[in-house]
Amino acid sequence: MNFLIIGGDAAGMSAASRAKRNQPDLTVTVLEQTEDVSYSACGMPYNIADTKRDMNDLVVREARVFREKQGIQVLTGHTAQTLHLKRKTVSGKKRDGTGFELPYDKILIATGARPIQPDIPGHDLPGVLYLKNLEQGRNIKAFLQTHPVKKAVILGMGYIALEMCEAFRERDIQVSMIKPRETFLPWMARDLAEMVKEELTSRGVTLYSGSRVTEIRGIETGGLQVVYSEGSLDADLILVATGVVPNSEIAAGAGLELGPGKSIAVDRSLRTSAPDIYAAGDCSDAYHVVTGEKTWIPLALRANRAGWAVADAICGEDVTLEGVAGTAVFKVFDLEVARTGLGMEEAKQAGFDPEEEIIHSRSRAHAHPGSETIRVQMVGDKTTGRLLGVQMVGKEGVAHRINAPAVALSSGMTVARFSQCDLAYAPPFGPVWDPVLTAANQWMKKQQQPLDTVP
Repeated sequence: MNFLIIGGDAAGMSAASRAKRNQPDLTVTVLEQTEDVSYSACGMPYNIADTKRDMNDLVVREARVFREKQGIQVLTGHTAQTLHLKRKTVSGKKRDGTGFELPYDKILIATGARPIQPDIPGHDLPGVLYLKNLEQGRNIKAFLQTHPVKKAVILGMGYIALEMCEAFRERDIQVSMIKPRETFLPWMARDLAEMVKEELTSRGVTLYSGSRVTEIRGIETGGLQVVYSEGSLDADLILVATGVVPNSEIAAGAGLELGPGKSIAVDRSLRTSAPDIYAAGDCSDAYHVVTGEKTWIPLALRANRAGWAVADAICGEDVTLEGVAGTAVFKVFDLEVARTGLGMEEAKQAGFDPEEEIIHSRSRAHAHPGSETIRVQMVGDKTTGRLLGVQMVGKEGVAHRINAPAVALSSGMTVARFSQCDLAYAPPFGPVWDPVLTAANQWMKKQQQPLDTVP
């Protein structure tokens, strides 16, 4: 059988490696438009912050290793453009401009996502940079090495924007962040978002919320200028980090069904709407474990897990994936910021009757040295008592603490049931009542539910 994979990052290479392990005689071919496969994309902001590190440190395994040690035909510099369903082939162009067409018996579309390019004049000027793949990471690092960058403007205030803000400040670059929406982090509880905002401003970062960028232009003295609704900002470098969109064009062109955000629609076995075609990773949708509805949340763990699932499926196993809770964690200077499940507005939109509880607790036991504040938001459904989501911010004890409510969401727990979970305790690691348990207990008090009963 000929297993063809479009895309050589997390989902694609996970599928390729596992399929080869499952069936060593399987013919596996991977098409990758860049020269890189299997790298740690999430590590790019931290690599950029460190002037001594090479971007190639993030490469987990080079393409030649897959070829030589695993017998996987990895074709880098190959951009797949058209999926021909009737004759079961994929055609496209190589980096040198010549064309190719390859057959398949089973195919995985793992084309990932790409940064959104703003529809404004000057978005493609030299010095206007993006960050999603390793080539773009190299471009940023090379620009910083060859240009005297003292000021950077970041368009956007999402995960990548916040991580890159810290990276620039580590290199003593002044940073301004700008976005059109007035609310700083619209998905986050205001009390928690304010903590993140204070951390940024304390590090000298200037925030411009509610400001619409209308143009990027070069200036006579060199550098760039961001023109926005209330004025302008000079910069030596501009990072566009306004979000990503799925690379689903090849699927759409073949008439495959699309899901939320124009991601490729798949069932719980990662099958698309066409026979013998699967999709996985940032280009495809998933089911949300809380709502049960389709969603598009690009996550690294999901991409790797989905790649494994596709490999097992094409090798004849009966495979299903439960879905995602949207669990995520990121670092903003000294803060750890984490979330899982639904926020208040998301819960309302999903048809729940949500109630929130926000508590301030400590990362360690009372009077234990080094304890830091942790703020926790817990969202539950007033009608059923079901746990819907948790958010946390603090200087320590957040990143791994979010995993407990993530498991609870995947298990469909109520807040009351979660409040009875036997979580670990020792003074250096948390209070005897863990912050997430305190949040659960306080939520139940608000609902006037007895704390010693579990429905």
